[in-house]
Amino acid sequence: MRLAVVEDDDGVGDALVDALNARGYQADRKRRGADLLTAHRGYDAVILDLGLPDADGLQVLRQLREVSSVPVLILTARSDERSIVRGLRGGADDYVVKPPRIAELTARLETVLRRAAVAAQPQRSEVVTGDVRVDLAARVVEVGGTQIALTQKEFELVEALVERPGAAVSRQQLMDRIWGDAFVAVSRTLDVHMTGLRAKLGRPGLITTIRGYGYRWGQ
Repeated sequence: MRLAVVEDDDGVGDALVDALNARGYQADRKRRGADLLTAHRGYDAVILDLGLPDADGLQVLRQLREVSSVPVLILTARSDERSIVRGLRGGADDYVVKPPRIAELTARLETVLRRAAVAAQPQRSEVVTGDVRVDLAARVVEVGGTQIALTQKEFELVEALVERPGAAVSRQQLMDRIWGDAFVAVSRTLDVHMTGLRAKLGRPGLITTIRGYGYRWGQ
């Protein structure tokens, strides 16, 4: 069970990592919010402090939720009701005030992870929109009964969009999932691949651009 522990205080962070590792977790220490945002994939859960040196933890949480549903447990000295409410409404799965009792902290982690496992839904293996059929298991796209030759990145774009037909998917989510970086300042990579994908599909309106946000598959 891999955990990302985001804590800038060396004493607190090192003690927490040691305690979690002693209980069978594989805990990695990160000192800044940016470290989490660029390396969150592969972790089963995140323990997040709010008082970070490069950004407020609530802002880091908002950015993380743009691209990931990884369970997050906030661990902070902020005990006021407003911070707790903002943390939970901002996407945290639980909120613990320092200093933590390790037994309680691990119990809360287990509860958060169980909820995440229950919430995970099996994905459909096939999505049909009009005369366009996407076979996710075989990684095949057919238009009007004819298979379309897509590059790996183009198929990954289709895959990300058809997981929730009709729902908007942000540019940040697509960049993070396919290229591993949601926070590049400027990138034409996504636009170029999307243009090529649309041309190959030949179905205007199948992929809608949501101005200032991202894209949507179907209506």
